[in-house]
Amino acid sequence: MIPAALSAQSRGGDGYLFRRPSATLSIRAGAGQPSANSDVFDFVSKDLTVGRSDFLGAAFMADISVPLSQRLELQFSGGTSGRRANSEYRGFVDNNDLPIEQQTTFRRVPLAVGLKWNLLPAGRQISRLAWVPSRIVPYVAAGGGTMYYQFRQSGDFIDFETNDVFSSKLTSSGWGALGYGAAGATFNVNRSVGLITELRYDVSNASLGGDFGGFDPISLSGVGVTAGLQFRF
Repeated sequence: MIPAALSAQSRGGDGYLFRRPSATLSIRAGAGQPSANSDVFDFVSKDLTVGRSDFLGAAFMADISVPLSQRLELQFSGGTSGRRANSEYRGFVDNNDLPIEQQTTFRRVPLAVGLKWNLLPAGRQISRLAWVPSRIVPYVAAGGGTMYYQFRQSGDFIDFETNDVFSSKLTSSGWGALGYGAAGATFNVNRSVGLITELRYDVSNASLGGDFGGFDPISLSGVGVTAGLQFRF
């Protein structure tokens, strides 16, 4: 009977907890659109049939939030987004009249710490032994950290000095400073689980190296829209 009693003390009854959660975990999925407004993207799209909109891809995010006050939370976040876009040269074919094809992969991995401000209280204490989650809690968040990126092209390319077609794999990767702002809302499902949706904008850039050395810094900025589940502990 002791384990059952301890479990009841931590979980509470239907629709409420005995105490405010000490942390929440959010897991979300959606779409991310990088701004792709640096000169390496201009260079790629000039000769190849790939544009900025082609880098819209799947995004996955996870957050751990720890309450600091009734509305303020400390937030640790991480995620990944990316897309592999197929392309070919504009106006050029190989000796067999076939397209000269390649793939361009752009992936971003943000890691950040920030503050989350709930525009409404996350819940209310209605007695010494009952904490009830709010049905809807809109919020804003902001913070900073670092972002890893990988930019890669593989396939066939033209050497315009010799007019030869050759196969190659070109890669650059690295880290850049990150700042972000977000807005979203959580929707209560039961005492332990909620739904969450978020709109987030990242601001970041990083130096290009490897096979893309000599270009201006690559823009890692972009917007993401995700939705998923929030778990209270």
